[in-house]
Amino acid sequence: MGDALIDQLVHSPRLEMYMTRLNSVLADERERRHRFYDEMDESIKQEFINGEVVVHSPTKLRHVEVRDALLMLLKSYVSNRQLGKVGSEKMLVSLTRNDYEPDICYFGVAKASRFKPHQMQFPAPDLVVEVLSPSTEKVDRGVKFDDYAAHGVREYWIIDPDAEVLEQYVLANDAYELRLKMNSGLLRSEVVPGFEIPVRAIFEERENLAALRRILDHIS
Repeated sequence: MGDALIDQLVHSPRLEMYMTRLNSVLADERERRHRFYDEMDESIKQEFINGEVVVHSPTKLRHVEVRDALLMLLKSYVSNRQLGKVGSEKMLVSLTRNDYEPDICYFGVAKASRFKPHQMQFPAPDLVVEVLSPSTEKVDRGVKFDDYAAHGVREYWIIDPDAEVLEQYVLANDAYELRLKMNSGLLRSEVVPGFEIPVRAIFEERENLAALRRILDHIS
């Protein structure tokens, strides 16, 4: 679709007019993005998406519980095996046009080894997890879905905390393919080496603690 649109513009007699307009839009957007960086508040979750500052309202308890359950497992696994770095929603991921604060993100060793202690902006992660809420689902399944794929995020998980369903997408030919959609069974990451957990460990406290014990019991 993108190539077809570009081809159509290239063959349009209005190409230069379109370019003038697009350059004006992008210049204005860059100015607003710089203001976004200057005015960022660490106490507020906010993102810069397609030229607009998006401020997120507080999340529901269930959203927080599900996010924290997975975060604890993934962070414990990655940290103890020195496989890179796991971040949560206050890590600002800066892509070509947009800035996001994913619920959870994972950077492999190659990227994480270049991070600095006072760094505030980060490149495209290797894995991103977004936990859905009514106000974010359209963006998580829309612009973020396309943007993460375009910037080489190799794996993307979308979690519905109310339906207790996880969707695992894997990057193939610059687009995401749905690998699994499940509310039970085993989840195996394509990107985090050896990471495997029961899906119920994300949604049930007893399963979560059992999975955490297994992770900690295998520390080398």
